[in-house]
Amino acid sequence: MALIEAVEVTKQFANHLALDRVSISVPGQSIFGLLGPNGAGKTTLIRIINQITGPDSGSLFLNGQRLKPSDVTQIGYLPEERGLYKKMKVGEQVVYFARLKGLSSAEAGRRAKNWFGRLEMDSWWDKKVEELSKGMQQKAQFVSTVLHEPKLLIFDEPFSGFDPVNAGIIKNEILHLRERGATVLFSTHNMSSVEELCDDITLIHKARVILQGRVDEIRSKWAANEYVFTYRGDVTITGEAGYRVLDRTRENGKTVFRIETRTPVSENMLVSELLKMGDILSFNPALPSMNDIFIKVVQSRNETVEA
Repeated sequence: MALIEAVEVTKQFANHLALDRVSISVPGQSIFGLLGPNGAGKTTLIRIINQITGPDSGSLFLNGQRLKPSDVTQIGYLPEERGLYKKMKVGEQVVYFARLKGLSSAEAGRRAKNWFGRLEMDSWWDKKVEELSKGMQQKAQFVSTVLHEPKLLIFDEPFSGFDPVNAGIIKNEILHLRERGATVLFSTHNMSSVEELCDDITLIHKARVILQGRVDEIRSKWAANEYVFTYRGDVTITGEAGYRVLDRTRENGKTVFRIETRTPVSENMLVSELLKMGDILSFNPALPSMNDIFIKVVQSRNETVEA
């Protein structure tokens, strides 16, 4: 069952159509990627779900019930433009935001201390926000977002400002939150993060949904006629009439080939043919990256519109 669902949502700002009958369905206890070029409408949809602004038409549901103002306590939102008070102490600020979400001061303090210890932030408690680096501020805002343990977590570019080590820490925490029952909706331009984290995605372009589904199914659907073969030892093969060699690497006593078939072909026939060249250790279709799919889908839609 979908935890959060948007049905035919439309939003217009003056002469700009930000969302054009956009529908998404985010399964419970999943990580859902909301993707798209700059200006596609992602942040507008996120702001509507957070009830910062309202749709011109369409409906939103949380747990099968129409979204209502009081549901904001079940949502944690980390905006791309961070909103911490620069002069306020970090610990006081985290507790303050948690109290706005319904926690008592004592419970908010207890949870905050636990998170600060977990993310090695203990020494930041009495520091002012302006004393922290951008990455440190990002960590503090992440804690503020998750502290009240909402059902739905919304992250807009959550890894912006993080070095690779801290980005990895936050990714692990997001996975842990899902394991504990949270549903995560996040928007990002980092396609490698999409492949690492997301179960499902929706791609919005020029206010409309142009691609959505499970990440593994999308990658399989967009796979070209490319395959990766790993041979034992040093092997040489040349492209025959039915395929061509795209790449060859030699490592650890193995030779890895990436080949492209010129026409669709039975995988059994392809393996049978290539077995003649040597001892095959493994064989897999070469799945495209989400970054490659993102570019192809957007370019294809642009070409269709221009035509």
